[in-house]
Amino acid sequence: MGKQTKITKSARGEDCTLMLDNCSGSETVVLCHIGKNRGMGIKCGDHFAVYACSSCHDVIDGRAKSRFTHDELSDIKLIALERTQQKFIDKGLMVFP
Repeated sequence: MGKQTKITKSARGEDCTLMLDNCSGSETVVLCHIGKNRGMGIKCGDHFAVYACSSCHDVIDGRAKSRFTHDELSDIKLIALERTQQKFIDKGLMVFP
């Protein structure tokens, strides 16, 4: 398990911001890194992550099939990133001078 930052810990108890068809709600929400700079053992920064339940996380990571196209999932991830970053701002985890 990776280092637990304030941002990764902030996912606890949050609602899934991806909200795909198979969304399982807030019980299994974790921080899901969606940036392009990721791979086996490599993750992008926490500021390129969304709150995702286990079901939606499986779709985003390719472990589960989805009815959405690659482009549709890209749009969904961007919307979820906007929702998640607003929550970071509201919690004081992302601050702008």
